[in-house]
Amino acid sequence: MRPELSCTILWLTGWSMSDRIFDRLRDLLPDFHHVSVDYSTAGSSEEILQLTETAAINILSSTSGPLLIAGWSLGGLLALRLAAQELADGLVLLSATAKFTRPKEQADLGWADVYVRQMITGIRKERKAIENKFQQSFFMDTKSGMDHRESFPFFGNWTTFALVAGLEVLRSVECLSRLSEIECPVLLVHGSEDKICPYAAAEELLMQLPRAKLLTIPSSGHAPFLGRESHLAESLRSWWNDQ
Repeated sequence: MRPELSCTILWLTGWSMSDRIFDRLRDLLPDFHHVSVDYSTAGSSEEILQLTETAAINILSSTSGPLLIAGWSLGGLLALRLAAQELADGLVLLSATAKFTRPKEQADLGWADVYVRQMITGIRKERKAIENKFQQSFFMDTKSGMDHRESFPFFGNWTTFALVAGLEVLRSVECLSRLSEIECPVLLVHGSEDKICPYAAAEELLMQLPRAKLLTIPSSGHAPFLGRESHLAESLRSWWNDQ
């Protein structure tokens, strides 16, 4: 019989990525119960939202312990949405943003919507090229110049429909207007050289979330936990115990 665990972590992965990318981190957190959502075959943005919402509701209704939602990039936006619906007792946001697409004057906070729409068109025509270009921009370690895609081959398993659906979520979901309502504790983990969700987006979250703490990973891009799992596991555990 599994001993009673104090907390469940619901893992929400980033666009085009398998949740296996969290395996090392989960292995280092055996004192937590781990659940993940697979939206790699979702047929629409609505289905992605429904899958994550249902998972959170099911955990909260079936366990007596707290629910911590850990989301990376796209998963971070989904995690914020769940917290705004009061479906989380805490958040760990890895390279997250409260709104992915931004107007031209906020280029330091996100991407222009036109670029995401171009990706959607490109996915249908030359999927591999679009995926490779996107992934190269965050698997390149800014300090060493190394491309980690060979070491962490956790992509390529999403259907084309799911890739488009994920991009539509990034275009349509915004949590900026609800940040002040999210009263649970939040740990922000963000690379200082992130090109996908710029570091300023983390600072924006820090300023507007009532109970946020920011853990900055210097000289790191969009996947700051890769190769740093031991450090992050200890930081996460210490932060959560303090709560």
